[in-house]
Amino acid sequence: MSFLSQEQKDALEGTAAALATNGKGITACDESAGTIGKRFDAVGIENTTENRRVYRQMLFTTPQCEDYLCGAILDPETLYQRSDDGVLFPQVLQERGIVPGVKPHLKIYPLPGTGGDTIMQGLDSLALRCKEYYAAGARFAKWRSPIEIDISQGRPTDLAIKANMSDLARYAIICQSEGLMPIVEPDVLLSGSHTLEEAIGVNTKVLSVLFKEMIDHGIFMAGATLKSNIINPGKDCPKAYSVNEIAKANVFVMEQTLPVAIKTANYLSGGQSLEDAAARLSAINKQNSKGPWNLSFSWSAALQLPLLELCKKKGNRLQLDEMSKLYIAELKIAAAAAKGNLTTGAHGNGDHIGRKRKQEE
Repeated sequence: MSFLSQEQKDALEGTAAALATNGKGITACDESAGTIGKRFDAVGIENTTENRRVYRQMLFTTPQCEDYLCGAILDPETLYQRSDDGVLFPQVLQERGIVPGVKPHLKIYPLPGTGGDTIMQGLDSLALRCKEYYAAGARFAKWRSPIEIDISQGRPTDLAIKANMSDLARYAIICQSEGLMPIVEPDVLLSGSHTLEEAIGVNTKVLSVLFKEMIDHGIFMAGATLKSNIINPGKDCPKAYSVNEIAKANVFVMEQTLPVAIKTANYLSGGQSLEDAAARLSAINKQNSKGPWNLSFSWSAALQLPLLELCKKKGNRLQLDEMSKLYIAELKIAAAAAKGNLTTGAHGNGDHIGRKRKQEE
């Protein structure tokens, strides 16, 4: 990390500290035009540049959202868009005390010889893009590396873990050299039939390799943060687990792998409902009696899909006022979970119900 001056280290660590504000989290608004287009299409909204702009504007300017948000991840398109008042979105966020960030990775592609594992594109020209994103107002970046568990096929392979975690480390050092605080996101997917015990093994290995790669690359660890999946059994796993068993699994893996220099781990939702993701995050915070880390949220689908449902059969128009009210209600739930004091409204929220029981119900 000798490549960084003390001033650069201080700036990176300051961004990491801002994203570790207790009781606040990150709104992930970095879906590509194609991804958000699928969400719009599902509820009858036309996927236009203007619709994407006004929708994201609502996510950034809803009154009091800054009480629950410390950061926002933007797609590069959104980074250069402006509010109705002509103000660039990064400035809009900064004026509310919300740190703007950006997604610099591109698309996933198959990793040959692995039987289906993948790797993420985007390292080429990353330094130039990071320089441009910093000049546009971004102060952190987020790179996602998806990992799929398929025990019967021997996946993820050691090659896929090594390649993805090495790329995350290389991305992180490039970001730091250009002034962006890197969020590293190893995303072990919820799909599959693996047990919680098998998920613990894979996640422990993935995170162990990640942090070794980061140290080997010379990353300034206090100026980097983690975004990862909540460790869960596969969604098709027939065995049932309670929310507390899931929480204990997550805390165990963190205690085994997560450096104390990392200030915050912000979990992705990864196909979980808001109710389940929040219940699990709150339980994890209650179980975490040893770790010094801030544990919070960085959610996209869990927050946004219920908002978009409000647009169904409403004349193909974004229901921005209704969305804004629901958004605040969702953020209050997420913030309570980030403090570990969420009161769940229904027994069983956060539990994994085995596939057989689901079919019977």
